[in-house]
Amino acid sequence: MKRNVMVGQSGGPTAAINASLAGIYITAKECGAKTVYGMLNGIQGLLEGRYIDLSEHVKDDLDAELLKRTPASFLGSCRYKLPAAEGNEEVYEKVFATLKELDIEVFIYIGGNDSMDTINKLSKYGQSVGSEIRFIGCPKTVDNDLALTDHTPGYGSAAKYIAISMKELIRDSFTIDFKQGMCTIVEIMGRDAGWLTGAAALSKDEDCDGPDLIYLPEVPFDIESFREKVKVLLAKKVSVVVAVSEGIHTADGTYVCELGNSVDFVDAFGHKQLSGTASYLAGYIANEFGCKTRAIEFSTLQRAGSHIASLTDTNEGYAAGRAAILAADEGKTGLMVVFERLSKHPYVCGTGLRDVDKIANDERVVPREWINEDGDYVTDEFLSYAKPLIRGELVPIMVNGLPKHLNVPDGLRERK
Repeated sequence: MKRNVMVGQSGGPTAAINASLAGIYITAKECGAKTVYGMLNGIQGLLEGRYIDLSEHVKDDLDAELLKRTPASFLGSCRYKLPAAEGNEEVYEKVFATLKELDIEVFIYIGGNDSMDTINKLSKYGQSVGSEIRFIGCPKTVDNDLALTDHTPGYGSAAKYIAISMKELIRDSFTIDFKQGMCTIVEIMGRDAGWLTGAAALSKDEDCDGPDLIYLPEVPFDIESFREKVKVLLAKKVSVVVAVSEGIHTADGTYVCELGNSVDFVDAFGHKQLSGTASYLAGYIANEFGCKTRAIEFSTLQRAGSHIASLTDTNEGYAAGRAAILAADEGKTGLMVVFERLSKHPYVCGTGLRDVDKIANDERVVPREWINEDGDYVTDEFLSYAKPLIRGELVPIMVNGLPKHLNVPDGLRERK
């Protein structure tokens, strides 16, 4: 590698996304890159001419270790949908003019489904105009829904946060014996794929029963069946705890959260903002049985919990960034780094490369056979898959009782 690298982050952040950034930066320098630029707020920021020299922020090994442990997207993110090249050539010309001006040899984008769509479009346009820039996708998403990879960096840490938090919530729920019982509904991220919600079952152990019911969006939600199951559980237990994906929906496709409130906000990719599933179901159960209920949304906490990040996840995030640079250094383009599970027992995982065109805009959901017949829990096969991904802890660097993070770049602090 003789020239420069451009890297960006897109979509929702994860606890491992900056580990991938560290892997990209350190490996690029080892491969001879002169400058590693970071676009601020992804491809949208690049179109606005906003980027930084990462060497001004990652100055030594300590900074690199802090970066691995820093939550959220260090470079900032975006949810910008890059339009098709046909009819929008000026957008692509602007991107490639900036890359040429900065003498960019390699372009790496860390993200999920929509980010891989960006890599796919840029790679194809680059080839059509004879550009020698190599474009590589580095996987990231807590949703774990990227196709053709065993799993994605970010999922393991979010799953660990969910499992730990569920275990603590379940223990707390037995503190007081309410006369009519108590039902706690926990809402977990997952629009169409229930990988995160399924992780709630990881809390089950010899000292914890785990949640009583788990509902994933892969199976239509039957509210009457749900009501009857909660009724039976309340007759037997002091407390009932239920985990639900934010995207659970009825057989006709109506999101449960829409039963209580209309969903007005839609992002650039046409995704509705889903929130309120737990609140609706908690109110429904309270009205049906007169018991105490709680609605809990983990919301962004489940993807920001770097203080209990999975060491396996962090190491694999770093490995993904390293593999992206090594692929580009070998002259490859139009690919995404994937993970391949080489052994289940013991868990051994390696990296590979797949054509990003076969990944972009696809979605991998939880296999139906990994959900029980009633659609209200996950199977042992799911647990066997997920357990290795949450192992180990990346211990924070603590200062005055709080975790130390790498400072946010100035370009992200103030409204543009």
